[in-house]
Amino acid sequence: MREIRALIVDDSSVMRKIVERALRQAGLDSLVVHEAGSGTEGLEKLRGNAVDLILSDINMPSMDGLEFLRQIRTQNLASGVPVVMITTESSEEHVRQAIQAGAQGYIRKPFTAEQVKERVLPLLSAA
Repeated sequence: MREIRALIVDDSSVMRKIVERALRQAGLDSLVVHEAGSGTEGLEKLRGNAVDLILSDINMPSMDGLEFLRQIRTQNLASGVPVVMITTESSEEHVRQAIQAGAQGYIRKPFTAEQVKERVLPLLSAA
């Protein structure tokens, strides 16, 4: 499989590592990971790095994942790059807002590598 460049945005460094490990366990061996601890930092990373995939938490301080997603679209950063939201929210409203804002999918915490594989790999093969 070709090299995949992923941006993982989460205010928890532990959760960023868990997401990275799940991506690798899902079969993405050639993975280059860029990490951001906030939506603001995520936007900066996108200005300086081309990526193939974005995974973002919804609940973060200063700029939440939904606003981060809106800003990606407004600023025309990462055009055509699939965005998967990661959330503890069980609320369908949050999921609906994320899809309306342009997310291609979502994963609820806690998640397994199998769930990541099911939700993320099809987005990469479609890109």
